[in-house]
Amino acid sequence: MAEFRQAKGDLILENVTKSFTGFTAVDDLSLTVPRGSFFALLGPSGCGKTTTLRMVAGLEQPTEGRIRIGDTDLTGSRPYERPVNTVFQSYALFPHLTVRDNVAFGPKRRGVKDALAQADKTLELVQLTHLAGRKPTQLSGGQQQRVAVARALVNHPEVLLLDEPLGALDLKLRREMQVELKRIQTEVGLTFVHVTHDQEEAMTMADTVAVMNLGRIEQMGAPEVLYDLPRTKFVANFLGQSNLLSGHVDDTDGDSIVVSAAHHKLRLSKSRAAAGSGDIAFGVRPEKTRIHDADPGPEAAGNSIGPGTLVDVSFTGVATQYLVDVPEAGRWAVYEQNLDLDRIESRPGDTVWISWDPGHAFGVRP
Repeated sequence: MAEFRQAKGDLILENVTKSFTGFTAVDDLSLTVPRGSFFALLGPSGCGKTTTLRMVAGLEQPTEGRIRIGDTDLTGSRPYERPVNTVFQSYALFPHLTVRDNVAFGPKRRGVKDALAQADKTLELVQLTHLAGRKPTQLSGGQQQRVAVARALVNHPEVLLLDEPLGALDLKLRREMQVELKRIQTEVGLTFVHVTHDQEEAMTMADTVAVMNLGRIEQMGAPEVLYDLPRTKFVANFLGQSNLLSGHVDDTDGDSIVVSAAHHKLRLSKSRAAAGSGDIAFGVRPEKTRIHDADPGPEAAGNSIGPGTLVDVSFTGVATQYLVDVPEAGRWAVYEQNLDLDRIESRPGDTVWISWDPGHAFGVRP
């Protein structure tokens, strides 16, 4: 047991599968989480992300595969034997204990002599020293969340698991805690593995994001790379919003390919295409597009679509959203910042065109 607790290094999952009666929750999953990084498992409900976290914690055992920290194989070991702690959405604080005693509970159970001193030091880290004598019911949701984090950190785990930890907070508190959790992770230098369905949450905090779907990882990388250059339709639609057109690669032109879609010839950089031939889905983010009340002309050839009919205009404060129905291409969204620069005066029912910079388009597997 001591060997497990002393494990140090990267968190490694090797060909991990978890099957239940009638279905497979996690399917041949392999990934490496570098030691000291902030890693996010992102996906919709039922994609297998929480099951993966439970296997790392030891609350579930894999049907196949291995889970290691560094060179130490944790597969088959019990939760209390692992150098892993979990922060749950419910916080699971003891209501009859003070904040200080909640944090000191783990070290006391292990017989640590300076348990209260360690608790005080950890409360200082999460900036709750002034609330050490209060009970959990006397704290706000954000404060309870920080107590739960402190109670996990005081055990000096090699890996800290966060299971939808911000789900119970309102929007303002959630954004504050995103910054706070990133600060804590940077300060302590531990490996954080954060499970969430919230795209903004994952992209704000994590160094690396793995997007899960149906028990497998669809794409993994830095948040900005996943958003700017998705490789599958699922990632393109799950991380933000995308305008997508099913098409076929017709030709190549230097560093570009020509995609035939919805009776348009659209240009796409080879480096931004998941395939160089055959079927492909052409995509561009709404905020990367512009709307015009006249044909943008031959200079936009291959990087524009239209004419279409404007069906809705929505002012959202910093931006205006336009919805445009384009024959054969479906409904497209355009987001333009309200900078008062050449804003069109079009209204629903008017004919419009949409254009974009060719460097912002991408091609994903259909």
